[in-house]
Amino acid sequence: MHDEPRPDATDPGDLTERHPIPPAAAASDEPAAPDEPAAPIGPETAAPVAPFGAVEPGAPVIEPYGARVEPYPAPDRYTPAPEPRSGWARSWDETPPVTPERWYEPAATQAPVAATTSVGRGGRGGSILAAALLAAVLASGGTVLALGAAGALDRPSTPAPATTQGSNTGSTQPVAIDESSATIAVAAKVSPAVVKITVTGSTDSGNLGVIPPTGVGSGVIFDSNGWILTNHHVVEGGEKFNVELKDGRILSGKVYGIDTLTDLAIVKVDATDLPTAAIGESDALKVGQLVVAIGSPLGTYSNSVTSGIVSAKGRSIRTDNNEQLSNLIQTDAAINPGNSGGPLLDAGGNVIGINTAIAQNSNGIGFAIPVDIARPIMAQAIAGEALNRPYMGISFVSIDRQLSDEKKLAVRVGALVGGFDQNGDPAPGVKSGTPAATAGIKDGDIIVSIDGKVIDEEHPLDATLAQFSPGDTVSVVVLRDGQQITLKVTLGTRPPGL
Repeated sequence: MHDEPRPDATDPGDLTERHPIPPAAAASDEPAAPDEPAAPIGPETAAPVAPFGAVEPGAPVIEPYGARVEPYPAPDRYTPAPEPRSGWARSWDETPPVTPERWYEPAATQAPVAATTSVGRGGRGGSILAAALLAAVLASGGTVLALGAAGALDRPSTPAPATTQGSNTGSTQPVAIDESSATIAVAAKVSPAVVKITVTGSTDSGNLGVIPPTGVGSGVIFDSNGWILTNHHVVEGGEKFNVELKDGRILSGKVYGIDTLTDLAIVKVDATDLPTAAIGESDALKVGQLVVAIGSPLGTYSNSVTSGIVSAKGRSIRTDNNEQLSNLIQTDAAINPGNSGGPLLDAGGNVIGINTAIAQNSNGIGFAIPVDIARPIMAQAIAGEALNRPYMGISFVSIDRQLSDEKKLAVRVGALVGGFDQNGDPAPGVKSGTPAATAGIKDGDIIVSIDGKVIDEEHPLDATLAQFSPGDTVSVVVLRDGQQITLKVTLGTRPPGL
């Protein structure tokens, strides 16, 4: 596969899944049975405590780790009624902290210190002390004059809060950022730009009509003239697309184009002056950073908000339809069926990813496509161009420390053109007639940067290359025979199926 890392022989197989499509559920008119009151627990009903290590007769046997363990009856669960073919997976306070207006406060009035002289050997001790005091007074006076000229002393004095004995009044505690307030602010800011996409298809007689008729996903408006970014698997196979806004409007949409590299698609509706979400930069994300996900989980709860952190970056997964996705953001923000296509946001309300999948048999492991990868196709759509991806025409393997030590490479990061076969021998990586071959890239070259963007573990070659468009001419720095060579590569258009 060209412009993609070679598959790892240790790939564990399918690690993630497209969210299952629950069957349509009919609404029931029967009232729910009232909950039975719980029996009070008192001394008469409390079970005796067995000695440590003892096993009571009839007690459940705890199975080894990994087996299904149900020592107690399962609690009652609420099962919401999903919409037909319900979809795919996938604060700041209103008043900000006030900075003290007066950074300089005059010291409490104290009794004047009488100047004393000490007569010592030679009579110079008093003169030295007097000179030191005079210098301190002059320095303090200069500071006061400077603050006065800047207007700092003209501000009204803020009374100090009362303190109790034993408290530390000489230090100021830092104000912690309220993550709850940040999430509230992000939800209020971005929710109007998050849409619910209901997709209607037709049953396939070749499959005996097993394709559900409708499905639900999410999307985010990135341009006020009706441009919406979502997932490819949300709109795949659909014929009619209803886009529902938070204000209740339902607009008819059409698929403008799909991405040939990732699970992304662009939907267009005929409307103007729509609310939009700001597009951020996923490259600047830090592991542990607060993120917020907004979408329509289960196709029922539109504009639901969840929060979490960036758990990791640069993840590669294989979905349940055998699709390989790379360079993903991993998050523990709750992502459920129907969240697919919805935005993953930073604490400032900027879109930094598009939610796309969850890990099988997991709780709190979701994945999003970085928005930096989506940016080029968003620009192509607004410009009225077809959605295309750049192409160099090489196969490569990402270099890490283990590979560098094993093959005695000159560097520990970068992309090795060609890689190695199953016997460990060098494998060809440049096809004739491709942009890479025309520019002079050779098998065995190590690509260390593209247009100044360093290729390393956090910035692999395919993710960096995806930030450009076909037709762009980029400077590619390669390491060959111990020397760095700069080559100009005019990127082509990625062929279908690659």
